[in-house]
Amino acid sequence: MTDKIKVFTVVIGDAAYTSERPYTMLRFAYTSLLEGHKINIFLVEDGVFVGKKNQNPSSYDNVGKWLKDVIEEGGIVKACGVCIKARGVSAEELIEGIEIATMNGFVDMCVQADNILFS
Repeated sequence: MTDKIKVFTVVIGDAAYTSERPYTMLRFAYTSLLEGHKINIFLVEDGVFVGKKNQNPSSYDNVGKWLKDVIEEGGIVKACGVCIKARGVSAEELIEGIEIATMNGFVDMCVQADNILFS
């Protein structure tokens, strides 16, 4: 582990199970937390589906479980309010611990970050 704790903001814009990017970003986020770094995740565009409760994929690693693990390890997760509304997703359908945010919340996460990763 490096001596300096970093703050990473991870932006997930791809839907769950359409590509490996959300899974890869969540593995990165979880590993970073275990190494003592801080993680902010912003779910935007189709990435808001990564935050849906009750995911049960038959042939993929469960990104919902990975996201819960990130939240349990102290990761901050926000979802774009405009994006969830446009896709007919309600706040009640999201995994516990996900905050609905605006672009202002996204900007705040980016201002705090040492590095920003966009998938």
